[in-house]
This record gives sequence, C-alpha cells and structure tokens, in this order.
Amino acid sequence: MAMRYRLTSVETVLDSGSWLFTARDGRGEDVEVVLVPCEDADSTIEAWINRCTHEDQRLYREGVGVVVRDGGVVCPKHGSIFDSCSGDCENGPADGSTLASIEVTVDDGQVYLTDEDATYLHDSPSADDDADDSGDGPDSTSHLRF
Repeated sequence: MAMRYRLTSVETVLDSGSWLFTARDGRGEDVEVVLVPCEDADSTIEAWINRCTHEDQRLYREGVGVVVRDGGVVCPKHGSIFDSCSGDCENGPADGSTLASIEVTVDDGQVYLTDEDATYLHDSPSADDDADDSGDGPDSTSHLRF
C-alpha cells in the first residue's frame, strides 16, 4: 500500500470551498496544491497545482481562496475556467490545457495525500509566495489616471 498523509477533512474543504497546502514534488521543488470540491460520482475532492496553465497566476489567493463557478475553478487574471473534477479548460487563454494534478484519496471523510511523487510540507502558501504578489493581478491603482 502506498504511503499516505492526512491533509484535512472533506467537510473543511466543502465549508471553505478550497484548502491550500504546500508539497515538494518529484523534482524537489516546493509547489502549492489546492483542494477543491468535485461533484463527480467517483470523487468528492480533487487536488491541483495552484497555477493557471496560461500564465504564472495563482488560482488560490490568500483571503479569497479559489473562485469556483458552476463546477469550475476560475483563473482570477483572465477568466479561464478549469473543470474542478478533470482540470480541463475549454475557454479563454488557457483553452485546451489541463491543470497539473496531485493524487489525493478520500477515505471516511478525510482527505489524504497519496501521490508517490509528492511530500507534504505544510498548510497554506509557501513562504516565498508571501513576498511575491506579482502574479495576483494589477495593483489597485495601476489602471487609474488623474
């Protein structure tokens, strides 16, 4: 049986709409992973790398979480919508792409990291992303002219 690490409960993900953690991938890089609800009969929670496929844009943002509309994860920068169950995108600049997945398993109301190429590091964003807001969109005054 593959190693598994308990992340959180299904209830927590459903109540907040998403849940973020940081893992180390098979290449030794730290990656943010977002758990989102999936309404598919085979799965209730899916895990995706927290980056839009079109540009280096975080899907989960501190204080906001992930915006999910009609079963899709919305990119906050360009509006591309990724199916929360398959990760596929069929609109906007990311059309034809698929979010990178991380394997998780739901068992008895708990979500476990079961991806053999990922190691859990901690809840919430990676430490270096706190200082890097460049991918979160324009500054609040960047579009204003007086």
